[in-house]
Amino acid sequence: MSKLFNPHDKFFKDVWSRQEVARDFLARYLPVELSGLLDVDSLELSKDSFIDESLNEHFSDLLYKISTKDGMPAYVYMLFEHKSYPDRLITFHLLRYMVKIWDLGLKQQKYNEGFPPIIPLVLYHGEAEWKVADNFISLVLGNDALNSYIPDFRYLLYDISHKDDAELKGDVVLRVGLLLFKYVFRDDLPEHLPLILGLLKELSAKRTGLEFLETVLRYLSGGTEKIDEENLRRAVETVLPYEGGKLMPTIAEKWVEKGMQQGKLEGLLDAIELGLSLKFGASGLSLMPSIRGVENLALLEAVKEAIKVAKDLSEIKSVLQSNN
Repeated sequence: MSKLFNPHDKFFKDVWSRQEVARDFLARYLPVELSGLLDVDSLELSKDSFIDESLNEHFSDLLYKISTKDGMPAYVYMLFEHKSYPDRLITFHLLRYMVKIWDLGLKQQKYNEGFPPIIPLVLYHGEAEWKVADNFISLVLGNDALNSYIPDFRYLLYDISHKDDAELKGDVVLRVGLLLFKYVFRDDLPEHLPLILGLLKELSAKRTGLEFLETVLRYLSGGTEKIDEENLRRAVETVLPYEGGKLMPTIAEKWVEKGMQQGKLEGLLDAIELGLSLKFGASGLSLMPSIRGVENLALLEAVKEAIKVAKDLSEIKSVLQSNN
């Protein structure tokens, strides 16, 4: 089964998959003792993901290849936890994923001279304060005599939710990403959103800036219930350039509508995929390629409702065909 739509995952991947953003983040937030050892300019994104399918809903990950300043290979593994509370088993999950990374390298015969170090970094934006131990051995029952036989490591934590805004530094895309993750679950999101989107003003004349604004709108429309369409539209208008002394409200409305539409579309596809999987298994998921080609929200709503009462897949196919 393919990874279900998760707005936090998609936004995390969109922001931190940008090489310039990842370099900016690591240069600013790695401890001094690490940043002095690593050549941040050498960073490259790996396309591999190591999250277990059962945990897709709660975690996202990115793996970066990087070199030390003396030319040795290393990795930075970023695990993003998008639950509202910390997972006390985080070091266990990290250990499994790190072993998967090394195992992949072994299969590709990369480690003739030894295993490269992996620096695990956890990015968290939940509401509950992070109070989970940062080492693996804290999970293991034992004593000092046994501990030397148990693998141990520590991870770096960046808890976005409990940082002051002034501590969330970086270039525009990184700062916007961090601030949105901080406020997306909070009731005061509408109050802060105009200031957050206002950071995009310096990018608004660039095509990449406009594309990123649409990405932000898709995230807000699918990733939070703390803001409505009217508040979102007003916030977007703060970003738009002036023309003849007047804002362009029609463009603001168009972008918000497009973002809301995309968020609803992806949310419906997510629900349909889950429903087909639970009710019909692999045969149900075989319909997803054709369903993903549908952009009619009313039709997708009809398919979602049909799954609840359908006795077999022919009834779902009938709904699809009757609206074509």
